Amino acid sequence: MSAATAISGKTRQTIVADDQALDTPLIAVDLDLLGRNIAEMAALAASYGVALRPHAKTHKSPHIARLQLEAGAVGLTCAKLGEAEVLVEQGGVTDILIAYPIVGDIKIQRLLHLLDRARVIVAIDTHRAAAALSQAISTRARTLDIYLEVNTGQDRAGAYAGQEAVDLAVAISQMPGLRLAGVMTHEGHAGFSGPDDIPIIAEKAGQALVDTAERIRCQGIEVTDVSVGSTPASWFTPRVPGITEMRPGTYVFHDNNAFRHGRIGPDRCAARVVSTVVSRPASDRAIIDAGSKALALDPSPSHPGHGFIVGHPGATIARLSEEHGVVTLPPMEHGFDVGGRVEIIPNHICPAVNLTDELVVIHNGHVVDHWPVAARGKVQ
Repeated sequence: MSAATAISGKTRQTIVADDQALDTPLIAVDLDLLGRNIAEMAALAASYGVALRPHAKTHKSPHIARLQLEAGAVGLTCAKLGEAEVLVEQGGVTDILIAYPIVGDIKIQRLLHLLDRARVIVAIDTHRAAAALSQAISTRARTLDIYLEVNTGQDRAGAYAGQEAVDLAVAISQMPGLRLAGVMTHEGHAGFSGPDDIPIIAEKAGQALVDTAERIRCQGIEVTDVSVGSTPASWFTPRVPGITEMRPGTYVFHDNNAFRHGRIGPDRCAARVVSTVVSRPASDRAIIDAGSKALALDPSPSHPGHGFIVGHPGATIARLSEEHGVVTLPPMEHGFDVGGRVEIIPNHICPAVNLTDELVVIHNGHVVDHWPVAARGKVQ
């Protein structure tokens, strides 16, 4: 029993037992919930017949990367070279996608060094970045696998689906040292829509990517991998025929942002910021020791404020300063005595993890391990 632990006939919603001595704020991770989330996504990918390449930006942990690989992931995804270097060196990852353009001589040299230790795929969406990689790779008689990033509606990075992406694919295929291994998209815009709209938006993005891949193949270019990535859309996009790979990230922990879709609730959130009540200046206000340096500042439409306090849905973390969380309380709210602890599900778990040195691992309410967040701060 993890998220709901039976104690004296009552149901416990928190994951850390009251008798555990902890110095807060910290991030606790329930092993059972973590394992369930990892297994569920691996099974979902298998049910669709697609490869699973999880995004490590959520956990930044070699320990969790190994658990994902043991569950059947074909490799890992990273945003930055620094994350990839840690996962290769400390996690033993040998197949990794950097889903972010590699630009500049310094990063290209680091990439070349990483290629000596692992297969690395790099996402590209401009001719200039591809040409620079081609020059560096070809002079060393090497071949670098490339995913062409395609914009399917998020309007962040990526060549627009259709002719723009096809033209860039043709150009990349003619550059020495580069092999166009696939196309990818991040249909993150689906996750910002309501639960009724997610399937439609996700599948539309997936179909645009599949159609673009087919148009590239019509140019005589073999495109093996058609890769999508978004936890909220992961139940929908991969079912589009022609998708071969999925790259969800936040599913390992889940967070408050996921609640608005109706599929995930607090009982499925494996990671919580554990915080201590340090002041009760008024009956309707409490102060906790988790501020912006523990919870980050991302908003969420799922629940008001800066996170969901487990067991206290009426309480709102209304304001954050660096070290203070100001919690407004409804009348007659129980708990929140000075010295008491609360567990908070952050609005966005990824930046919250990046703010801590370690994950405190919990099993049956008790601390069983400490896992370093080895890739935290690796933004280069």
